[in-house]
Amino acid sequence: MIPRIHKQGRNTARLLAYLYGPGRREEHTDPHLVASFDGLAPDPGRDPSTTLADLAQLLDEPLHLLPEDTRPTTHVWHASVRAAPGDRALTDTEWADIARRVISATGIDPGDGAGCRWAAVRHADDHIHLIATLVREDGRRPDHHRSAKRAQTECRQIEVDYDLHRVAAGDGTAAKRPTSAEQHKAERRGQQRTPREELRETVRRSAAGAASEEEFFDRLAAAGLLIRRRVAPSGDTLGYTVALPGDRNAKGEPVFYSGSKLAPDLSLPRIRERWAQTSDDAAPDPALPSVTGPASARRRATSAAWQALLVIDQGDDGVIAAQIAATGEVLDSLAQTSAAHTRHELQSAATSFERASRSHTRAARGHDHALRRAARDLVRSGPALGRGEDGATTAMVIDMLIFLITTAAHWHAKKQHAQQAEAAHQAADHLRAAYQAAAEHPMALLHQQGRYLAPSWQRHHSAAVRQALPELADRILAEPGWPALAATLAEAQAAGHNTAALLGEATRRRELTSATSISDVLVWRLRRTADLPAYGVSAAEAHRAAPANNQPAPARQLPTRSTPRTPRR
Repeated sequence: MIPRIHKQGRNTARLLAYLYGPGRREEHTDPHLVASFDGLAPDPGRDPSTTLADLAQLLDEPLHLLPEDTRPTTHVWHASVRAAPGDRALTDTEWADIARRVISATGIDPGDGAGCRWAAVRHADDHIHLIATLVREDGRRPDHHRSAKRAQTECRQIEVDYDLHRVAAGDGTAAKRPTSAEQHKAERRGQQRTPREELRETVRRSAAGAASEEEFFDRLAAAGLLIRRRVAPSGDTLGYTVALPGDRNAKGEPVFYSGSKLAPDLSLPRIRERWAQTSDDAAPDPALPSVTGPASARRRATSAAWQALLVIDQGDDGVIAAQIAATGEVLDSLAQTSAAHTRHELQSAATSFERASRSHTRAARGHDHALRRAARDLVRSGPALGRGEDGATTAMVIDMLIFLITTAAHWHAKKQHAQQAEAAHQAADHLRAAYQAAAEHPMALLHQQGRYLAPSWQRHHSAAVRQALPELADRILAEPGWPALAATLAEAQAAGHNTAALLGEATRRRELTSATSISDVLVWRLRRTADLPAYGVSAAEAHRAAPANNQPAPARQLPTRSTPRTPRR
């Protein structure tokens, strides 16, 4: 049950004409009254002897009893209450009860005998509209402060009472929804999204990994936005507004939005918090390899995500909130640099996770430097190819991000951040779809490579799995991905690694039972930990490199590469 409080208006008759009219696309069917302040209001929809003017005059009567100079300028209160998709069709009697409960909860008519006059109009199966005049019968203004929050609270109880879909409770940290006018404007222009939504995504991506105010504004300009800065007499920037070049009002002027109107964390002061550094973050870690391209940037992001998992396991709430917010920046950066076959799902994941990146737990910025640097590296390294090392490391980082975002969802759920937890789960679903697209080719190569291992080597590596993971070994060995894991273990051993130790490190402090494919997860963890190429060798190379004997002893090594393969085209 989704209530929405609309902008107050000045003309009762005009709003009634819309509610009882055909709608903007002939979508209104059988408009009629389901409830009113006294249960006796005339219904222009089903009573041919009454008119819209009659109903408007009845609702506005308390307003006209006031002296003209004391009447409120905007006196029309308007709200809608919509059933969630999938809910059963409610009867008029049920909608009437819902209308009375919402009207009472918001303070429009609290039931004291002198409330505002109101009516509930139904012109579709799934929602009703509430209209009221904001003058009580005693001439006073109603106490409808925070009516939106009150309506939300009442609707959560209505869902329980009527056995409807439970909508996750909000906490006031969500981005502002597009107004009806913005939605209709986008529809008239054939646009799938409103300018507000387009701007929010563009500003969010421009802020992802940005290291300074000037870099942020340079990215906004490069994205083609119109920018206005609010500057203090000292020359310091106090805030900013942005507009799409083609979005104009009736006067032909660009329609500007401030960052705070796009999302609570996109105001300039909140964005500046991202650039805070702790003393430990002042200089890059010399132990980390330099980023030389999209593949190495994705490896860096995978390592940063792994470290963030450990922080969420052990950190305090402020530090955890910072890691989760920075995870959103990594998703934004990954989406805008991804190949075509993964781009849509990654963009959807980033859009969904945007809601999960904010809560009332204030992020302790400065402790998220590794993830923010990973986001910056992703942007600076440029677009990734869909094949070769670029494509394989994309699968690698997505696999790790699925775990990170699922962990974030669990933390939000534990803190009773219902909307954030749900958004994180939605983002994880999109990431799983992106993973399937990214991993298909590299995993197929590893699978072929594993098939060319001699049976004795297969038994050798399965024994290592049974030793390291006795409780999960049967499941892993039965998975379709086992040959790819066997090939990875063979490569690691040929490179001089202790495979049992690698398996132990790959599984330490992070559960695997929730993974769809444990063998896939282990492939990417082992290849990252052992610094193996993410992109497997071809079937022909695997066949040439397979041991000639049946004994698991040192023989010809599988080829390894210190540099990425040239991607096939």
